[in-house]
Amino acid sequence: MNGMSGATHDYAVEVTWTGAGEAGTASYTAYSRDHDVVLAGKPPLPGTSDPAFRGDPGRYSPEELFVASLSQCHMLWFLHLAATSGLVVREYADSATGTMRVESRGEGQFTDVTLHPRIVADDGELASDEQIAALHHKAHAMCFIARSVNFPVNVEPVPLAVAGRA
Repeated sequence: MNGMSGATHDYAVEVTWTGAGEAGTASYTAYSRDHDVVLAGKPPLPGTSDPAFRGDPGRYSPEELFVASLSQCHMLWFLHLAATSGLVVREYADSATGTMRVESRGEGQFTDVTLHPRIVADDGELASDEQIAALHHKAHAMCFIARSVNFPVNVEPVPLAVAGRA
């Protein structure tokens, strides 16, 4: 036993490097950073490194996917909380940003991620910036991914747009 109680969920991902080419890792510039991220029964996700590290800008980097996972997790919790509270959300979008610092020796870490969620909701007593902020606060507290990182995940909601209201 690991001392944890409650349900556990396990995830399996296969990452396969596709960029060996003719020379493999004979030198830093000899190989492509391209790889496929495969989850059973789903289309492969084309991965690479950040373009700053010789990655293909047309493929997904782990850093981008990391920021996306924080945004997705928050959104899914927010929508759940909206549904259970009676707030009818019609649209949700987020322009999430993240900052990663790379140290002189090459190692690095994220220093922060900021979510900028924008929602459109039906008019009603819950359709206020204060109520939406409270739901975002609770969604942030519930998000599995945000709870797993060691840096700030900031949530800066854009003011609420109410469906049918100019």
